[in-house]
Amino acid sequence: MAGTYETFNEVLVKLYNDIMAIEEKAVITEEFKDISNNDMHIIEAIGIDFPKSMSVIAARLSITVGTLTIAINNLVKKGYALRNRSPRDKRVVLISLSEKGIKAFKHHADFHEEMIHAIIKDFSDEEIELVVKALSNLVTFFKSKI
Repeated sequence: MAGTYETFNEVLVKLYNDIMAIEEKAVITEEFKDISNNDMHIIEAIGIDFPKSMSVIAARLSITVGTLTIAINNLVKKGYALRNRSPRDKRVVLISLSEKGIKAFKHHADFHEEMIHAIIKDFSDEEIELVVKALSNLVTFFKSKI
């Protein structure tokens, strides 16, 4: 059993490192060379459904609003994000994606869809449920450490 745990740990560490490196190469193409992989994840957190407040986006990313502000400033300057005042409360700034940002969002989403399909293409429904349960347990573990 010890060998299995060591192998599992090695696979997880390699997977994490590979995902970060490969995702950056796959997602940050010539068209999106002016942003980082981190910017792409902020674009993903903003989403395309409706404008969001800075605090909602920061919570999705588990970062401070101050840290997010710097990134949003850059995304606005590069034309990926838009800032608008809330029609309900002028004190609240809402963030949404520009057309360029929506294009980047969809490009990133396509990569994730391909990645998930590659993982589960030969799995039964029961196997998919097992993988989801294992990864959910991993998320719970990581959340317990912060």
